[in-house]
Amino acid sequence: MQSIINSMLPEFKVQAFQNGEFRTVSSEDVKGKWAVFFFYPADFTFVCPTELVDLAEKYEELKKMGVEVYSVSCDTHFVHKAWHDASDSIKKINYTMLADPLGVLAKGFGVFIEEEGMSYRGTFVVNPEGKIKIAEIQDNSVGRNAEELVRKVAAAQFVASHPGEVCPAKWKQGAETLKPSIDLVGKL
Repeated sequence: MQSIINSMLPEFKVQAFQNGEFRTVSSEDVKGKWAVFFFYPADFTFVCPTELVDLAEKYEELKKMGVEVYSVSCDTHFVHKAWHDASDSIKKINYTMLADPLGVLAKGFGVFIEEEGMSYRGTFVVNPEGKIKIAEIQDNSVGRNAEELVRKVAAAQFVASHPGEVCPAKWKQGAETLKPSIDLVGKL
């Protein structure tokens, strides 16, 4: 299997639901800023709303970091609206919900489950140049943690603006980083 890391964001043009409105979103709209693509299996399910609300609670923090969030499922934009209207939890979402009923995005990111017509839980961080810098895919029975996603985005942004430095495990904004060199080999 070929890694998706450092590959370009797949080209796409899909319908979306955000803040009570439908709109079209394309890969061109994403370029120029950091973005998170947050794939989940389907609307009106069980683990998905817990993750989407957790992410909604971190959305303002991510926006302050210059990051736009796109949740993605293989449902239509009409289903996203119906779920938003029916669920007090989903009403908390202010980020864009992308509709991917043909699985174009899910296939492009390598998370499409052909026999089920839905996606695995996949989280992808894309830099302003359109390159995928973080990719995480997991089974649909395990939910994700938005706080850890925020930490990873901060680390990706830090190393992008500080060439030659890397962020160690559990790194948080303001903590020490490492400068890889022969002097560090075997000393950590």
